[in-house]
Amino acid sequence: MSIKLLLTDDHKIIRQGLRSLLDAEPDIEVIGEAENGRKTVQMVRELLPDVVVMDVTMPDLNGIEATRQILAEFPQVKIIALSMHHHEQFVTGMLTAGASGYLLKDCSVEELTEAVRAATRGDVYLSPGVASVVIKGYVRQLKESDKSIPPLLTPRQAEVLQLVSEGKTSKEIASRLCISVKTVDTHRRQIMDKLAVSSIAELTKYAIRSGLTSLDT
Repeated sequence: MSIKLLLTDDHKIIRQGLRSLLDAEPDIEVIGEAENGRKTVQMVRELLPDVVVMDVTMPDLNGIEATRQILAEFPQVKIIALSMHHHEQFVTGMLTAGASGYLLKDCSVEELTEAVRAATRGDVYLSPGVASVVIKGYVRQLKESDKSIPPLLTPRQAEVLQLVSEGKTSKEIASRLCISVKTVDTHRRQIMDKLAVSSIAELTKYAIRSGLTSLDT
């Protein structure tokens, strides 16, 4: 039985290239493509894939938040991050969200297909360069275990923070999330209180440091 796979990347040419390569595998069937995290969440509900190959930094809703939302609703779905970023905040963000693997975009198709198959077996697959990032991060955390942990945001607050950091107005955010402008403003005020910041610039810096968005999006 074929592994049903959903591709997510905000660049169409990358999705097309991946689809061409993966469709050639006898045990993998690409059943859909999405250009951002929000669309991916919708398509998972509609198509129920076995595996999602997920880009990490995307506009509107990033791969980390999309992974959290998908696995909260469909814990059986396996998600593999495929990203150009090897920075710790992205790697740990995806793994903490529940991803079953993290590969860099310079990997071979053989490595990607092996990661897909490993995920369906219940294993975690990391590119060699990513594995070293995880180990270094873990060692550093042990050394800094007494360092205060920043306050956690709710999933909705994380969504609002990403859209704010991408320059969206309160009206645009309200329309995107199907909530009122007043609710958006309340979320933003609560986020600023939690993070102890007083400007949009500081919010944007926090969003970048946390992996919610990047300067590339």
